[in-house]
Amino acid sequence: MPSIVPLFSALVVAIALTGCASAPRVAYPGLPSATYLKAHEGSRGDRRPYAYQSDVRWSDYQRFVLEPVEIYPQPEAQFEKLSDADTRVISDHMFRAFGEALATRFEPTQQPGPRTLRVQLVLTGAKPTTRFLSTAMKFDLAGAPYNAVQSARGRPGALSGWLAYAVEIYDAQTNQLLAAYVETQYPNAMNIKASSGRLSAALTGADKGAEALMASLR
Repeated sequence: MPSIVPLFSALVVAIALTGCASAPRVAYPGLPSATYLKAHEGSRGDRRPYAYQSDVRWSDYQRFVLEPVEIYPQPEAQFEKLSDADTRVISDHMFRAFGEALATRFEPTQQPGPRTLRVQLVLTGAKPTTRFLSTAMKFDLAGAPYNAVQSARGRPGALSGWLAYAVEIYDAQTNQLLAAYVETQYPNAMNIKASSGRLSAALTGADKGAEALMASLR
């Protein structure tokens, strides 16, 4: 009698192909920066669909104020099967990850002033990982090839979670918007560790998002 495991895995892959493994490309009209954001077709266009960049020299800034992470309250928010406690865990991790990354280049401060950036993070959505199944799909005969292709394309793995958020960067003294973007982050499709916990992919997404921010500030 043939095993049902390959059939089940093939079904999961089929479901993933219909959209369960895709990450959102959503404009958030409730963001303060919404009127500035435009479709972004650069090298990060898949993960960063909307962005704004003023004519700013980041080398002119020495310090940063990191505001508490806001939770996007509008209907466009995409929190899939997450409790308020889950959302707090993710937002707290975002604050730490981005704060630590910014501190590698700028001096943290709580006082707006000259040559100071004010950074606002807005958590707009997150999806938990389907535990056990997500990990198993990285080894299964049906799931492994799918995840390998997703990894090569830089896309989410089958049944993997993701993190969606916005970053708004202001001049702390003048409150001028310097840059903003909407971004989705997720672990590599073959990252086994990031599939081990329900929130692991979203938390890994925050870490990757912090790295992406610093790359943007070069």
